[in-house]
Amino acid sequence: MIATPDRTPLPRKFFDRPVLEVAPDLLGRIVVRDTPDGPIALRLTEVEAYDGENDPGSHAYRGRTARNEVMFGEPGHVYVYFTYGMWFCMNLVCGPEGRASGVLLRAGEITEGAELARTRRLSARNDKELAKGPARLATALGVDRAFNGTDACATTDTPIRVLTGTSVPSGQVSSGPRTGVSGEGAVHPWRYWVTDDPTVSPYRAHAPRRRRS
Repeated sequence: MIATPDRTPLPRKFFDRPVLEVAPDLLGRIVVRDTPDGPIALRLTEVEAYDGENDPGSHAYRGRTARNEVMFGEPGHVYVYFTYGMWFCMNLVCGPEGRASGVLLRAGEITEGAELARTRRLSARNDKELAKGPARLATALGVDRAFNGTDACATTDTPIRVLTGTSVPSGQVSSGPRTGVSGEGAVHPWRYWVTDDPTVSPYRAHAPRRRRS
């Protein structure tokens, strides 16, 4: 018998912990995006941890900027960044406040509102691909920079919530190098995913972008 996911919102104290504790614990949790057309719910199956000023792969490695300001704030908030001039990616800030760290949401299974997600992800060949990768996940949920700073722990009037869901046992969690990270940060095995889950994105090592001639 499959257990019914817990619909209780995760409390702020869940995020007010070291990022390497929070990241694997987010697997199996449910992200809900409330839209005017109805809710979209996603079960997290893949995440990556970024440890702020201790992590060369983090946006906060060189300190506070206008772009990463939210990462230094209260845990449980949403940090959204724009990448490659075309995609948005969604993160959840971890604590304590003032010490920037966050978890990139890399992939998930749409469990509610798939018909709405399909209208945003017309190139997806099937529902397993709707949120298979961080940019696809944000697109499926309709998340862009307008949601940067959203309090995902708020109990009312918030467009993004994170619910308890059903946590994944440690024996079903895999870890390895983060996707596309270069330099010293490439060695950290801080990508976590649900083992053998079909919605998890494929690993890709960093490949320098070629300049057009």
